[in-house]
Amino acid sequence: MSPATYRKVCVAALVAVCMIVVTGAAVRLSGSGLGCADWPNCNAQKLIDVSTAHGAIEQINRLFTSVVMVVVVAAVLGAIKRRPRRADLTRLAIVIALGVPMQGLVGAIVVLSDLNPFANQQHFLLSMALVALSVVLVVRAGDPDHAKRVPIVTGRTSVRVRLITALTGLALVTGTFVTGAGPHAGDERAKRFDVAIGAVARIHGITVMCTIGVAIALLWRLRTQHADRHVLENPLTTWLVIAVAQAGIGYTQYFSGVPAVLVGIHVAFATALWLATVQLQLSTAAVIRAEPPVWSSVSPAATAPAPSA
Repeated sequence: MSPATYRKVCVAALVAVCMIVVTGAAVRLSGSGLGCADWPNCNAQKLIDVSTAHGAIEQINRLFTSVVMVVVVAAVLGAIKRRPRRADLTRLAIVIALGVPMQGLVGAIVVLSDLNPFANQQHFLLSMALVALSVVLVVRAGDPDHAKRVPIVTGRTSVRVRLITALTGLALVTGTFVTGAGPHAGDERAKRFDVAIGAVARIHGITVMCTIGVAIALLWRLRTQHADRHVLENPLTTWLVIAVAQAGIGYTQYFSGVPAVLVGIHVAFATALWLATVQLQLSTAAVIRAEPPVWSSVSPAATAPAPSA
């Protein structure tokens, strides 16, 4: 497999991993979390049961997970067949491929625990970890062979980008607490976090505003850091556009009674924002070519100094 073809496989894996986040949210927002109350069977009688709308939605999500598994396994096999083979790509693809069945096991815990909010929280966060790894795989698959990444921004700029990444991750975590305390649990009987949704929503909102504030401060700093600006202007602008849109959607959904459609859009934008965050972080380093090792075919004996007379 050529490097260009393998990168296309990696892009397909990234798209599939992102799509499973959206389909999983659709299960919860449609109240279909217990449409299949058993695992791996849909129920005690059938492996697959689409006799009810909730059961069909949950079943489609489970079947789509199988599609995701096929795509990420293709990424592993592609890494093995790629020429030249690269250990970094193989390792990343294997970790992602192992993460998908782990998602299935977490999903089983979610169902068997009657949609416990803590289990649901881990389900989403594991998805975000897989999205991050998939972005890294796509970027590295596009790097030239026999190359390494080196920092290309100043230390202070790098610290600010890492802070944006950390705060965005924290915003995702606080957002899962809002979800766990909110009205869309996936089923009317599901447990909720024993906290006021207003309180956790304020904490989540403050985290988001702080993250956007750091990004704006970085954008202001780049006015005088021309080399850093050349590197980060596009990914940082993309991040800011998505982040501001995501914040607007979040406040709109909160003050409009948390409608399911807006929540679904909020989940999709959260995935896009995390993808943009990883891309921003990766933009702080660039690839430099390193020549592959050249092994001499001349034997050591032929190159040894001649003994003195």
